[in-house]
Formats: sequence, structure tokens, C-alpha cells
Amino acid sequence: MPASSFSGPSGSHSAHKYSVILPTYNERKNLPIIIWLLQKTFTEHHLNWEIIIVDDNSPDGTQAVALELQNAYGEDRIILKPRAGKLGLGTAYIHGLDFCTGDFVIIMDADFSHHPKFIPEFIKLQRAYDLDIVTGTRYRSTPTPAIPPHLQPTGMEPIPGGVYGWDLKRKLVSRGANFLADTVLNPGVSDLTGSFRLYRRPVLKHIITLTVSRGYVFQMEMMVRARALGYTVGEIPITFVDRIFGESKLGADEIVGYLKGVWTLFVGV
Repeated sequence: MPASSFSGPSGSHSAHKYSVILPTYNERKNLPIIIWLLQKTFTEHHLNWEIIIVDDNSPDGTQAVALELQNAYGEDRIILKPRAGKLGLGTAYIHGLDFCTGDFVIIMDADFSHHPKFIPEFIKLQRAYDLDIVTGTRYRSTPTPAIPPHLQPTGMEPIPGGVYGWDLKRKLVSRGANFLADTVLNPGVSDLTGSFRLYRRPVLKHIITLTVSRGYVFQMEMMVRARALGYTVGEIPITFVDRIFGESKLGADEIVGYLKGVWTLFVGV
């Protein structure tokens, strides 16, 4: 995609501003990489941006790294809003949202599982159909709805969604979780457990105030409630790469919590 795709008049920045909420816990090694890639992506596409880092008191020095990045890129670009302890993913988004000044909010992982190169595709689809939400999916080959041909560069084919770095067991768990939720809840999206999304800020604020789940079920409930509220949702295929540094936070407790969450949403939404 040409770097000027989202430019305003005379190559100026887009009229929209994009806020990225990055929840972190022990991401000292990953944070400089993901921040550099984000600023590179936004700068090359002439997009106005800011990154809100919500750190849950990481013992590995993540906050010290975040402060160095703040000095490097500017306090208007990198906003550090730490919390006192490990309080969960859902509340991290709620906390970070209070400090967002953009009219769109992007939520994603800081562990390099989500590559910023997909963000321009999210924005392109959102603008094409004036969508409320665009979510990344590991389980589709093409965008839904399709990106209009005049917005797709000649000869550029969409990258199919996929997962890299997981063993067969984890792939089966993820597929099974999404199949179960899709069958029971009929949410209208293919990847309920994904956490790489673009929201209109007012839409995110509305949905998040109604969402009661925490942890990994939080993402699923957000999509189920979005559909129940009539918000429009599009999907962009993404390639999900297992974290480069650190350990995965998915365990048996999260799986049990997910199953309970599916049932709670089935009877309550």
C-alpha cells in the first residue's frame, strides 16, 4: 500500500487519530520492538497516533523501558499509565481507555504476537464500510466484507489468516474454543478469542461498560455484545505468531474460565 494512502491534503496527517492500548506484564524485551514497529507503521502511512502502555507493576523493569521509550518518541506519543499489580486484561483496557485521545482505539498484545503491519488493512476496511469495529482473525483467508478492488493495490493478494509457533494441542484448543462459541453464541465473527482489534472510541466505551467478564473471556464477550447491540464488525485475516520473549499466560484456569464464560453469555446476552 502506498505510504500516502491515508494522507490528508498535501500529504498531511489523516484527520483521524489512533490510540493503541498495550497492556504489559514482564514485556521488557518485547516492548522496544513493538513500539518501533508501531511508530514506523503509523509514520509511513501518515497516521496520527499515540500508545498507552498499561503496565501491571512488572518486576522485570518494563516500566523503566517504557520511560526510556517515552523520552525517545515523546510524551505525547508514549503514555505510561501503570497500575499497582496484576489486575487482568479486561481492566487494563478499561484503565487505558481513560487516557485515549484518539477517535479510534486499537487493542493488541505487546508480545509481538500481533504485527502492526495489519493495522493499515484494519483502517482500510473500516473506512471502506464505515465500520464500528474491525477484528483480526486467524481463521479466514479473505477480509469480510471484501475490500473494494479500487482500494486494493494491483497484484496484492490478501494474506490468509494463520497461527505460527503453536503446537498441535494449542491449535486444537483454540479452534475448539472458537467452534464451541460460534455454535452456541452465533456471534457472526470467526475469531472470538482474538485480541487484535480496532474500535471507534465511543463504541468501545459503550461495550466495555456492559462487559462483566475478565481475563480471556473478556474478548469473547465484547464481540457477542457488539453484535447484540447492532454494531457493525469487519474481519481482516492476520498471522498470529507466538510470543518471542517470555512465557504464554494461557493455562488450565483460563480454559475452564472460558467454558464458564460461554455458558454465562449463552444464558445472559
